[in-house]
Amino acid sequence: MVNARLIYTDNMSIAREEIRKIEVDAASIPWLAPKAVHVAIKLENVNTYAANIIKQEMLGKGGDAAVNKGVVNCRVEKSDVLVMGTYSQLNKLIYKLGMQPGILKEIAIEIQRILEGLDKGKPEAFECGKFKLAIGEKTYVMGILNVTPDSFSDGGRFNSIESAVKKAKEMVQEGADIIDVGGESTRPGHEPINALEEIGRVAPVIERLVREIDVPISVDTSKAVVAEKALQAGAHIVNDVWGMQKDPAIAEVVSRFGAGVVMMHNQDDRNYSDLMGDIIKFLRKSIEIAEKAGIGRESMAIDPGIGFGKGLEHNLEVMRRLRELNTLNLPVLLGTSRKSMIGNILDLPVTERLEGTAATVTLGIASGVDIIRVHDVKEMARVARMTDAMVRVG
Repeated sequence: MVNARLIYTDNMSIAREEIRKIEVDAASIPWLAPKAVHVAIKLENVNTYAANIIKQEMLGKGGDAAVNKGVVNCRVEKSDVLVMGTYSQLNKLIYKLGMQPGILKEIAIEIQRILEGLDKGKPEAFECGKFKLAIGEKTYVMGILNVTPDSFSDGGRFNSIESAVKKAKEMVQEGADIIDVGGESTRPGHEPINALEEIGRVAPVIERLVREIDVPISVDTSKAVVAEKALQAGAHIVNDVWGMQKDPAIAEVVSRFGAGVVMMHNQDDRNYSDLMGDIIKFLRKSIEIAEKAGIGRESMAIDPGIGFGKGLEHNLEVMRRLRELNTLNLPVLLGTSRKSMIGNILDLPVTERLEGTAATVTLGIASGVDIIRVHDVKEMARVARMTDAMVRVG
């Protein structure tokens, strides 16, 4: 009996492996693999002239492109374009468009960037100070240490140096790979504090932690002056909920100290033209800021910002579409722990959101997340280990 089944070849590595299992002539694998990877790439704001050419070129190569219905008779000036084809067909499109001037060449470069990212993937490690965290081998657990009186989840519990250090040590014993120290609440409706007060909260704790535990210490701040004092105290990562766009001077500080940086998507309103497209555009700007400051890609990570500038439906959509962040080819941090998205779905208070957090962590890891930021370290470290065993190869 012939046994037919679906095989999901999401990238070139998987395609090569599945073809190798067939025991084909080894010399044919490089020719066959690009035909096994089907890719859909969305191009935004393409002029009608270019959209028509892309459509015709893809049809001629056995693929296709979805364009606005007004493109064919030029009734619209611009259109988004969904290019659909195999890796091989898209490479042929790149070659053809790349020979043309202007916008067509620009589009070819953008598509090539996406395909190269599919093949290359993320950096081998996330480098932060003296630490190198290998990417792809496991999910890293970032334990949340709020040294604030008004955090939404544990405000006031760890705002003395001794209680904060004790809690950090407990989290490391429970499986935390990173400790994230925050001195200003970022919950909705929080009261902003000045930089001096924030420094006074985080710097003494960080100074103790770097002497007493041997894991990377992150500082959760968007202020350049706070980041600098935290890094002087020994921190290894800056976790910026505004993606270095609130205080651009923070990028130079990170670069000067050779620290790692987590850049999160955030915005003041909830108006989106295309949710994931807007998030990726924001994060690309953050990456540009980092690169201009001299921060290497091996020291960058990104965060889609669950709960920041997003309503419930936005948050759920981001969770469903996390894989689209692979467009940026950087490690992804996910912070869903005890958040209102979980409370709204399950109708539970902050203290009873453990199972909901576990569900989001599991989906996140299965969708390619590399770091999870959590309050309940022991339980989520176990969830991460179990999920890693199912979804990570090797």
